[in-house]
Amino acid sequence: MSTQEHFNHLNQKLSATIAVSGNEYLYFGGTAYLGIPQNKDFISLYIEGIERYGLNNGTSRGNNVQLGIYDEAEAFIAQKYGAEAALISSSGYLSAKLVVQHYATYGNIRYAPNSHPALWLKGDPKNNLAFEDWSKQIVEEINSSEAEKWVLLSNSMNNLYPEIYDFGFLQEISPAKKIVLIVDDSHGIGILNAGIGALPNVPKLEQIEVIVVASMAKALGLDAGLVLGSKQAIQQLKQSDEFYGASPPAAAGLYAFINANDIYHKAYQKLQDNVKKTTSLLQESTTWHYVDGFPVFLCKQEGVAQQLLEEKILISSFPYPDRNGKILNRIVLSSWHSEADISKLVSALKI
Repeated sequence: MSTQEHFNHLNQKLSATIAVSGNEYLYFGGTAYLGIPQNKDFISLYIEGIERYGLNNGTSRGNNVQLGIYDEAEAFIAQKYGAEAALISSSGYLSAKLVVQHYATYGNIRYAPNSHPALWLKGDPKNNLAFEDWSKQIVEEINSSEAEKWVLLSNSMNNLYPEIYDFGFLQEISPAKKIVLIVDDSHGIGILNAGIGALPNVPKLEQIEVIVVASMAKALGLDAGLVLGSKQAIQQLKQSDEFYGASPPAAAGLYAFINANDIYHKAYQKLQDNVKKTTSLLQESTTWHYVDGFPVFLCKQEGVAQQLLEEKILISSFPYPDRNGKILNRIVLSSWHSEADISKLVSALKI
């Protein structure tokens, strides 16, 4: 079995280090940006939640017997992320699917480039434009069309080729149009805008209904999904079969989440310190692409993954957009990385 195959069959937790065949590797991959899965204080809160609510809750949200933690968590999430109301589900994928299905017949549907598969209705929309070019094109199409109602679906950012999307173009759409904008913020929530996510970046316009969906399994470290929106939109979504009949996420995780503000704040500050240090060490190199404040660094140079592997450092490296695509080599930082970890990484890059 090759070393790479060993990495594909791990029997251990993911953290700053991975042990394989007697060797210890520094690990710079994954999506646990805030290091929550290995945060001892968060784990303690999770155990408190298990003792209070049990391991899981398989009853649907339509059941006549309910745990109060779900309504409490939804109110907490709405306030925390600046929305009128919120909905939680067992995964980000389910959150996206129930929203997309609800608005599938609202109006003309258009996808931004690189939208996540959870947003797709009928397969890959195959939009290869740059986001800025698409935004100009969609404004022109909507404003010149006789159609009144439109549904726009987009990620909040591209986490692979780091780019934070600018939704300012919405202000150029005719106020006579009615728009539903569905934004997948799975990689932004907990990180962008001091952890609040993408919602503050979206212009608030009377004719545009903004719905944010997100996995909580990335930065936030929970096996759950969320939807942010207006009270009316969330009330309607809660009437859907996808919400009404599905089992919710574990109550223990939501208990930990509600009580972990200080934990998230400290983890966020540590991550930003790591990002700033890495940025300062890479800023003279033209080999790397990154955006301020986001913990992903894309390497434009082939072979860097193997170079680092020889130094016992493992980074994110896989073909994109499919198995026949070009290899994407990325450094992904987490709050669990120490200053010494980052120094060793940069030293191994021989910049």
